[in-house]
Amino acid sequence: MESIRAELEWWRPHLEKEGKLVEAQRLHQRTMFDLEMIKEIGYCHGIENYARHLSGRPPGAPPPTLLDYLPPDALTIVDESHQTVPQIRGMYHGDRSRKEVLVAYGFRLPSALDNRPLNFEEWESRASQTMFVSATPGPYELRHSGGAVVEQIIRPTGLVDPMIEVRPVRGQVDDLLGEIRARAAKGERVLVTTLTKRMAEDLTQYYQELGVKVRYLHSDIDTLERIEILRDLRRGAFDVLVGINLLREGLDLPEVSLVAILDADKEGFLRSSGSLIQTVGRAARNVNGRAIMYADNVTDSMRNAIGETERRRQIQEAYNTEHGITPASIVTPDEAGAFRTQGELDAFVLQLQAQMKAAAANLEFEKAASLRDRIKQLKSRELGLAGSRR
Repeated sequence: MESIRAELEWWRPHLEKEGKLVEAQRLHQRTMFDLEMIKEIGYCHGIENYARHLSGRPPGAPPPTLLDYLPPDALTIVDESHQTVPQIRGMYHGDRSRKEVLVAYGFRLPSALDNRPLNFEEWESRASQTMFVSATPGPYELRHSGGAVVEQIIRPTGLVDPMIEVRPVRGQVDDLLGEIRARAAKGERVLVTTLTKRMAEDLTQYYQELGVKVRYLHSDIDTLERIEILRDLRRGAFDVLVGINLLREGLDLPEVSLVAILDADKEGFLRSSGSLIQTVGRAARNVNGRAIMYADNVTDSMRNAIGETERRRQIQEAYNTEHGITPASIVTPDEAGAFRTQGELDAFVLQLQAQMKAAAANLEFEKAASLRDRIKQLKSRELGLAGSRR
């Protein structure tokens, strides 16, 4: 506590010298209140901002992390590295930018800047052996791996990457409507990516007025509602999902046989070659998978994405031919069908209920909600199992 008070006595005159009298008074009141709370109850709100003092670290020292407890020869696996690596780099700068404002306006002492994530160089020094996993690795991963790249292109089901077709932008909405109705008639699903939230909502409304069962998905949708929407798509509650950045959802939807990319020639993050490959790959779980890019011009990103997808497709088809494999869509088994008697099902439901309560107690509400929905789905089925209660 003495070191916190000493920092306050050092920093307050600095603010006053800059003419920030209100900020200096605010900082004094806030810090003294926090010190009083720590003295009386051993805790204050935002105590993590005094972490440097409490841990005895020098200014600027990196914070302790789980990586510090790993042995020197530990292997770090970075999943979806094309997104994770930039996020690791951005976490430090985003955190520092926010806290610099708090320090400048007297809400926190400068030592709050040391309550932070690792910067990228610190993370690199701790992750000595690293495996990057991605369908579209970025330049950092490719450079850092030194050419040690292992491709996992062949799928156990024999499925190949979808064929890609480029169609003109003019009339894209009506053209896509015909494709949607053809897919819906076969019990298959469609993903549609747009560039803006407004377009996603307007397109959804337009298709709904034409009798299409369609929903939209974007960042304004709550996390739990997103999970429910994706589950309803798989169940067949609707046939079309319209979104902006569907590739970031971690979608694994075997029922989807068509991915439509509107305005594919508008260069940007969502229309980069990596993003296009990821988006097209959402149709790769279905044997009838196909992708349509609506564009008036074939951009470099489109050309690269089409070329890479075709390269992988040729390798997959050659492997299937050589080994006599017939591609088959991934079929998710009915969970209830795994039980022979009602007693087995009831016992499993009790296990899920215990897991749900434990997740809620640990504040893992997303996991608890998912378990709740599984329980509800199992209970709602007419199973006809031996020993069922009627």
